[in-house]
Amino acid sequence: MAKEFSRLDDQLRQFIRAQAMFFVASAPSEGGRVNLSPKGYQDTFAILDDHTVAYLDLFGSGSETIAHIRENGRITLMFCSFTRNSRILRLFGTGRVVRPDDPEFLDLRTHFGTDHPGVRAVVVIRVERIADACGYSVPYYELVGERPVLDAHHARQPDEKFARRIAGDNSHSIDGLPALDPDHPLPSDIPRPGQPA
Repeated sequence: MAKEFSRLDDQLRQFIRAQAMFFVASAPSEGGRVNLSPKGYQDTFAILDDHTVAYLDLFGSGSETIAHIRENGRITLMFCSFTRNSRILRLFGTGRVVRPDDPEFLDLRTHFGTDHPGVRAVVVIRVERIADACGYSVPYYELVGERPVLDAHHARQPDEKFARRIAGDNSHSIDGLPALDPDHPLPSDIPRPGQPA
């Protein structure tokens, strides 16, 4: 049976940390398209406190979540167990996008792995509702390993390609909502934890 929780307690944190991926859902306020994105790399998700989580946002072929958060803040995260112990956990909340040139970014960045070359932002979510479900119909899967393709792709890209992406398919959602601003920092401009800003 589904259960609602008042906070991210130790048991929920343990469940979240055990999952190799999570899903992010967002939507415009009116009309438009609902977006649902899978996220991998376990070191790109962090629990900041009992009601706050964050993930390291990497460049992709679109920026739907950023556009939707800019418009209305609504976001839902879903964690799903593929092992013998079935469970689905959803975190409903309000998100905000922290750009790499925001003073808060460097502190947030320390919560994540340092080997991701295509960093775009950090998405911070204030969790307002925490609820699980049985997940009885979710199939069993075994994790073979993390897929290194996105990091390898980003590592080969010159600044010009990231700049074209910022001005192009990352500048707005598929419904035309604004996403990245033209002055959004390039990944090469972002100091890594331990480096001077």
